Amino acid sequence: MPLMARTEPLADREATDPADPVRERRTSVFGYETRELSVDGRGPAVVMIHGYGDSADTWRPLMRRFAAAGRAAVAIDLPGFGRASRLKRGALLPQWDDFCGAVVEATAKRTGGDVVVAGNSLGGLLTLRLAQRQDLPIAGIMPLAPAGVQVPPWSALLQHDPAIHRVLAMPVPLPRRMVAGGVSQVFRRVAFAEPAAADPQMIEGFTQHLSTRGSLTRLLDIGRALVAEILPGGQPPIAPERITCPTLLVWGTKDRLLAPEGAAVLGEALQHGRTVMLEGCGHCPQLEATDRVMELAEEFLDGLG
Repeated sequence: MPLMARTEPLADREATDPADPVRERRTSVFGYETRELSVDGRGPAVVMIHGYGDSADTWRPLMRRFAAAGRAAVAIDLPGFGRASRLKRGALLPQWDDFCGAVVEATAKRTGGDVVVAGNSLGGLLTLRLAQRQDLPIAGIMPLAPAGVQVPPWSALLQHDPAIHRVLAMPVPLPRRMVAGGVSQVFRRVAFAEPAAADPQMIEGFTQHLSTRGSLTRLLDIGRALVAEILPGGQPPIAPERITCPTLLVWGTKDRLLAPEGAAVLGEALQHGRTVMLEGCGHCPQLEATDRVMELAEEFLDGLG
């Protein structure tokens, strides 16, 4: 059965700040309640997939650039993260594969053409996995520091980080501010090349969904399960030789979370790809080098025509 046949209609509820071109609404995709951010414009529309522990909010700065340039984009909370439904029992990657495939199909139907998929970290891995499928209307992909090329240290970093450990070990109810503070310390250190220079709004966008002990515990549980899936038997969960669409691979030279050497490994394996290394950038180019990523995106999108 095609994915679209099992994708629920988009909900009508919508919340929009008149001063912000990024629209936000609740929606339902493939049986999951989630949150969608979008901007209107010319195509091809770009579907943006966030990373582990993150949310669609990580794409807001880039989406505002898209709106200013008159280009269409959609970002959505993955199940298990942000304000989306929790994951179901069983393997994680197949659930995200089905969900993201449904988002791609729904966006293509709504915009009337093939889409480009961009993803950061875990979202980059899911982007690569989507591109391996021949049944989806994908014109090209833009993975930003994708996971899956090397052993991902997310779960170990969070599980053993002193700031997180202190929060989880406390035997009393915890204020949201304390939990968010511990999470923000970790996020600053691992996601940014210059932690002290990180925009507080970016930090707030990440931590707003991880402000309780329960949400943090669920995040760690997802991380442990994901690590077990992502390199089963030492084999990466991607097959670059099956990716035939145009690819723009972007990686920061100061990525603290996934070693930049992964760019050379993956870039060499991609048959139709271009690799761009961003000097001095960390793990989230869409946040640290938003203008440069926008420039690259426009070049890439224009080249697809």
